[in-house]
Amino acid sequence: MTILLIEDEPLIARQLQKLVRVLEPGATIDGPLASVQSICAYFNTIRSTARLTPDLVIADIQLADGVSFEAFQQVGLDVPVIFITAFDEYAIRAFKLNSIDYLLKPIDPNDLKTALVKYHRWVANGMTGFSEQFQQFLSQILERPTTPQYKRRFTGHYLRQIMSVTQEETAYFLRNELIYLYTNDGRKLITDYKTLDELEELLDPACFFRANRQCLVHLNAVAGYRPLDNSKLQIALKPPHEALELLVSKEKAAAFRHWIEG
Repeated sequence: MTILLIEDEPLIARQLQKLVRVLEPGATIDGPLASVQSICAYFNTIRSTARLTPDLVIADIQLADGVSFEAFQQVGLDVPVIFITAFDEYAIRAFKLNSIDYLLKPIDPNDLKTALVKYHRWVANGMTGFSEQFQQFLSQILERPTTPQYKRRFTGHYLRQIMSVTQEETAYFLRNELIYLYTNDGRKLITDYKTLDELEELLDPACFFRANRQCLVHLNAVAGYRPLDNSKLQIALKPPHEALELLVSKEKAAAFRHWIEG
């Protein structure tokens, strides 16, 4: 049995690999793949070399260069999928009907175990009609009007655990060699992002502002600001982060005022 993993967040990808190795010790694991481009290249290589396709795909939806649906439609995917998702309730119902199962981040080992049991039960029962139904589902999803998809949930290391934090719980991201996530209640998580530039592209600009080279701040964490003599601005954060001296350059001052006023 070969299982293909598709996940662009390194922390989640490593956790997923470990869990699959424990739950399916006899399986061959391909991936993790992190982009639409790499998924297409993987299946093109398989077909050009007459290798067997994977028996099961465990896939995140939102990837670095698009959504996995796009790749699945391009390659004509005809194997079962377990989705990893943080999508809305409507979409989750659709995933439930058109895939083996769906997993919410952070991945619960028991949920993954249940999904794998369902996969084996489906295989034992003959697994008929999946391909046509799944392709119809992909067409319907990709034809829906789309708006920019921003990350609504983040993961990071905290007290020897991988924690999941929502956008609303996030106060700011701070670069100090590593990229740290600070929560509204004062927790400090180590993330796996390499640069703030990379992270900024994933965030909703209505909620987050790039104050300077070191910091991306959430609107709900801002108590106010005051102008300084050198035309810079000093942001005042809400407790428990009021001690952080957060400056906005004079070049970004006008943009910050526009952002804070909505």
